[in-house]
Amino acid sequence: MRKFFKPLMAVILLAALSACSAAPMATRSAMPDDTMLGAALPPDVRIESFTVNVPRSLKVNDRNLYYPIGDIVWRGEPRGDRYAQVRAMFESGLRDAAQRVDGPRPVRLDIQVTRFHSLSEKARYTVGGVHDIDFRYRLVDAETGIALGPSKLVNADLNGLGGQAALEAEGRGETQKARIIAHLSRVIVEELTTPEGHVTAKLGLLQAINDL
Repeated sequence: MRKFFKPLMAVILLAALSACSAAPMATRSAMPDDTMLGAALPPDVRIESFTVNVPRSLKVNDRNLYYPIGDIVWRGEPRGDRYAQVRAMFESGLRDAAQRVDGPRPVRLDIQVTRFHSLSEKARYTVGGVHDIDFRYRLVDAETGIALGPSKLVNADLNGLGGQAALEAEGRGETQKARIIAHLSRVIVEELTTPEGHVTAKLGLLQAINDL
């Protein structure tokens, strides 16, 4: 029953809402298994290189439903290799973040995407929703190859514009892809430069669907 509960709740909530409102080098290595590696996160690092892994075990759903069940839902680009498209967005965000994370200790940043559930066409052009993005990362000393602490799971949800707001954003050049890349860059910078790391903002009723 649980697997049907989330999409049912999504349809109910979406229906209710619509009634109420008319230079680093990228490589392709996979992240090793998560292990506790001891040392605390150093305060001042520099992203010298990075890896991004989008496992092929994640399920892609291209069906145009209000809330397609799957690990990867992405409609901001033409149909194609969704794994490669998601990886490319992370790599773009990382390249931008690297320009703003410039401490004395060079590191490799390994990222493994665990969820990338964006908006379907139906959701984007009606009530909007939440870009539900989760990933795990760890830092590795670029000189010694030693991991700097355990990997960390990050929730990087972003509000997904819908209806007229989405159309107006598109007109300004603020596509879903552009907004997500900029957001991923901010998240990485916050993770590596602030003691608390990235803190996801509360995104309202539709986020409750992602938390079921």
